[in-house]
Amino acid sequence: MNITNIETFIVPPRWCFLKIETDEGIVGWGEPVVEGRAHTVQAAVHELADYLIGQDPGRIEDLWQVMYRSGFYRGGAVFMSAIAGIDQALWDIKGRALGTPVYNLLGGACRDRIRVYSWIGGDRPAEVGEAARRAHAAGFTAVKMNATEELQYVDSYAKVDAVLARVQAVREATAPDFGIAVDFHGRVHRPMAQVLARELEPYRLMFIEEPVLSEHVEALRDVKRATTTPIALGERLYSRWDFKQVLQEGLADILQPDLSHAGGISECRKIATMAEAYDVALAPHCPLGPIALAACLQVDAVSHNAFIQEQSLGIHYNAGSDLLDYLTDQTVFEYAGGFVQMPLGPGLGIQVNEDVVRELARTGHRWRNPVWRHADGSVAEW
Repeated sequence: MNITNIETFIVPPRWCFLKIETDEGIVGWGEPVVEGRAHTVQAAVHELADYLIGQDPGRIEDLWQVMYRSGFYRGGAVFMSAIAGIDQALWDIKGRALGTPVYNLLGGACRDRIRVYSWIGGDRPAEVGEAARRAHAAGFTAVKMNATEELQYVDSYAKVDAVLARVQAVREATAPDFGIAVDFHGRVHRPMAQVLARELEPYRLMFIEEPVLSEHVEALRDVKRATTTPIALGERLYSRWDFKQVLQEGLADILQPDLSHAGGISECRKIATMAEAYDVALAPHCPLGPIALAACLQVDAVSHNAFIQEQSLGIHYNAGSDLLDYLTDQTVFEYAGGFVQMPLGPGLGIQVNEDVVRELARTGHRWRNPVWRHADGSVAEW
C-alpha cells in the first residue's frame, strides 16, 4: 500500500481536517490545527507531503522520524501540529486496513471508558453557576472553567474575590464531590498566580491548569509550593523533549498534551508513558473537533495514568458547527454518567462525513484569538 494523495480542509468553527488516500482505496483522517493559525498549519502539512507521497503508510514510526528529523529545524506549535494530524491519519489507515481500533495496535485497551468533563466559561463574568448546574444535570461529574479575565502582573484583590465568587457559585450549583478544574490559561503571572492558588485551596479543586506559561519554569516551582491542589499543564508543549524538564523537576501532577499539537498519537503515547514513570496523571487537552477527540481516546485507552478527557461538545467556540456535525454516526461519542466509551470501530473509530466536510470547507473560517488589553492599553495574555 502506498500514499497517493493528501488533502486538507479548513472547516468551521476553527478547525483543519486532512485526508490521506492510498492506492488500495483505504483512507485516513487527521486534525492538524493550531487554533487561530489553521492556514499556517495547512501550509506546513503540504510541505511535509513531499516526504509522504509514494510511501508505505504502515511505516508510521519511520515516517514520523523522517518528518521530524529530516527538515533540520524542528519543534514548535505549527510544525508539530502538522505532524500530529498526519500521524493521526496514518494510524487511522493502519487500523482500517487491519480492521481493528488503533488502541489494539498499541497493546490493547486497559479501560472500557473514560471520564469526560465539560467547559463552562468563566473568563468574563457570566452565569457560570447556572452553566455548571446544567452540566451536572446532563450527567457530567466534572467541569472546567477559566479562572479570570485579564490580570496585570500585580492586580487588585477585587479580581481575586471575583474568581472566588465564581468558583463558589459552581460549587454551590453542583455537589461537594463534583470535579472543578480552574484554568488560569497562562494569562496569570507569577505574583497573582501564587495568590490565586493559595486562595482557591478551600474549594478542593480537581486541578489548576496552566497557572503560568510553561516556559516560566521558575514560576511553576513557586506556584507548586504555594498549593496542594494538583497542577495540570501541557497544551503548549509539543514533544517529549518539551515535557522532559517538567517531569524531571516535578512541576506538574497532570500532563495535558494535545493530540493535534504534540506530534499525534505516536508522540503522545510516549509522553503518557514518560508521565507514568514519574507517577504523573494524563488528561489530554482537546477543545477541538471529532478527529482530535477520537485520537485522544485511542491514547486514553492504553494509558493507565489517563483519568479524564476534555471534549468540546456544545462549547461556545462551536456555535454553528459542532463536532458531531462532521460524523455519519453521531452516537460514537455518547456520554453516560460522566463517561464516554472507547470507540469500537476500526482505526480512529469514527466515520467522517466527507460530504459535510467538503460543503463546509467552502465556507472555511478565519478564526483568531481575541486581543485583550489592560486598562493602561498594554496587551494582555488571552
